[in-house]
Amino acid sequence: MIPLGQLRQLPLWHLAARARPHVRWLSNYNRPAYRRFSSNGRPPFWQSRGFWYAAGTAGTGGLVYYELHIDESPTGRRRFIDISPAEEEKLGQAAYLQTMAQYRGQIVPRNAPADAFVRRVAHRVIGAAGLEGDWEVHVIHSPEKNAFVLPGRKIFVFSGLLPLAASEDGLATVLAHEIAHQYARHSAEKLSQAKLLSLLYMLVSLFVDPSLAQLGRSMTSLLLELPNSRQCEQEADEIGLNFMAMACYDPHQAVGLWQRMRQAEGVTPPQLLNTHPSSASRIANIQKWIPQAQMKREAANCPNPELTRTFFSRLGSGVAPV
Repeated sequence: MIPLGQLRQLPLWHLAARARPHVRWLSNYNRPAYRRFSSNGRPPFWQSRGFWYAAGTAGTGGLVYYELHIDESPTGRRRFIDISPAEEEKLGQAAYLQTMAQYRGQIVPRNAPADAFVRRVAHRVIGAAGLEGDWEVHVIHSPEKNAFVLPGRKIFVFSGLLPLAASEDGLATVLAHEIAHQYARHSAEKLSQAKLLSLLYMLVSLFVDPSLAQLGRSMTSLLLELPNSRQCEQEADEIGLNFMAMACYDPHQAVGLWQRMRQAEGVTPPQLLNTHPSSASRIANIQKWIPQAQMKREAANCPNPELTRTFFSRLGSGVAPV
């Protein structure tokens, strides 16, 4: 029993604790810690033996699936592809329709000088490489200096690239590179890799910590995706150089194209942070591959490159009219 004189001097929280001794005042210190995927004090499900049996079975099955879908690229590089050519073509058709809608009004009409010129060079390379199927080639009226290929043999060239190509051989360098991407199925390779990485991010988010998934994406992009993109670009450079040589274009002219590209691109990010090799790296590789490409050209019984007049020189202009 507390004397009345002392009772008046006690703070209210002390009186409340005396009046209700069973009440426990909570604090961050004694509050139970949050446990992911746990309830009623039971341990997380991944600590059970059954979970690890299931995880081991799924992991073994995943490794078997991965090995069954290992494919060899035209240059002998091993890569994972689990998308069939039919699936790839279906995805490409959807992307093609979207691209045509995006650039509606900018597609250069059929048989316009630039369109006829680009299609002629493209089909010459395609025929020399012995590639089958229906190819679509379009020129987009835009100052952008670029070209790309979609799955299913769809090539797009921006008209801003034509002055930079500077010659028929220069344009053949670009087109052969894009055709090589299609030939090597690089789109299917990247789509297959994206499926694997999406599964990995989901597992990290589910079983570890969602915040680590974003960090994982950044690290994976730096360590896996960007190097893979550069590998595909380098492979397309090598295959494309052979394709243009087989079409009787001069592979030495590829060096000139990339020198002009280097001058036009200005400041670029370091190669480590880029999806494409640097122009300097490309030039060094192309110079290394030229002897092999020259052998392909000679095997095709091509005339001396000095005797092959280019489209631009015949016009007396460095630019194909749009």
